[in-house]
Amino acid sequence: MMNFTVDADKCTKCGECAADCLWGVIEMDGLPVVRPGNEANCIECQHCLAVCKPGALSIFGKDPADSLPLKGHLPDPAHMETLIMGRRSTRRYRKEGVDPALIRRLLEVASHAPTAVNMRPATLTVVDDPEAMARLRAGMTEAALAAVREGRIPAGWERIGDYIRRCETGEDILFRNAPHLLVVSAPENGLAPMADCHIVLSYFELLANSHGLGTVWNGIARALLTVIAPEFRARLGIPDDHLVACCMSFGLPAVRYHRTVQRPGAVIRSVGYP
Repeated sequence: MMNFTVDADKCTKCGECAADCLWGVIEMDGLPVVRPGNEANCIECQHCLAVCKPGALSIFGKDPADSLPLKGHLPDPAHMETLIMGRRSTRRYRKEGVDPALIRRLLEVASHAPTAVNMRPATLTVVDDPEAMARLRAGMTEAALAAVREGRIPAGWERIGDYIRRCETGEDILFRNAPHLLVVSAPENGLAPMADCHIVLSYFELLANSHGLGTVWNGIARALLTVIAPEFRARLGIPDDHLVACCMSFGLPAVRYHRTVQRPGAVIRSVGYP
């Protein structure tokens, strides 16, 4: 099933693939080999393919030549720092949608985010059609206002109720007029569904910002999908056994920021161990 092959003419027998194999699936016997019965231990991380400098190793039928080279193609640290510190929560959007091909590419790349034991359980549910987003916005806004009027906002969520009331004036406080919504979910009984989903959405956010898109983490949309108006889960096709971990509104921004902000930063402690 692994379709593990080695080009003997290219292989230098360095043993890096075996040394980097987390579960010891690969062994060295002159050339790298996978013993019968070891296949079941593979978590499909493809470290072996990535660590092989001459590109002599193939697994799952993947051709090393189809992978992207890393040397000379990574962003420099200064640009990464600016991207991280310059990212803003965008709450003003243009009406037109993002190119669907770009959205698909962003999702495909973000899905490379690390997950617990490389299980990759997250499902990325995206509303990529602005007209569909307009219908979803209208329906969820109506449901949210009904929940406020009927006193169905849970105790402790009064602030969310206050936000929802602002929709009575026609202000789109739920989605900030963004043309798209991304919902990330994963099976609730997984190893780390909340962490897996938040990591992949963080990757998506930074990549989207590098393309000039605006993003905002949408906790109100998550509250609606999980507690206040859960009927919209089914309408979006989110599986019943999934935990809706996080949501993000995104689109072309109608605001432009010109510099990073200056925050005090987190509490950083350097400790020794006696």
